[in-house]
Amino acid sequence: MSGEGAKRGEADPEAMSEPKRLYRSRTDRVIGGVCGGLAKYLDVDPTIVRLVTVLVILFTALVPGVIAYLVALLVMPEEPAGAAQQG
Repeated sequence: MSGEGAKRGEADPEAMSEPKRLYRSRTDRVIGGVCGGLAKYLDVDPTIVRLVTVLVILFTALVPGVIAYLVALLVMPEEPAGAAQQG
């Protein structure tokens, strides 16, 4: 719950809608939309997620981090077309 409604004991309409889903972003993408989608899911700036991703890739001697990104790219579904305009 957040905002003024949470203070008055009212239910947050976003929390009552369908559950959050992790998607690759259609609009906020540099390579495949993985970091943009993860940032949207976590509600953080995409630049922070990208910096953390680059650091993980560098500190794991490239291969494990790149493999993790590629797996996420293959496993995460792309954001539905209508959701890209709403968010």
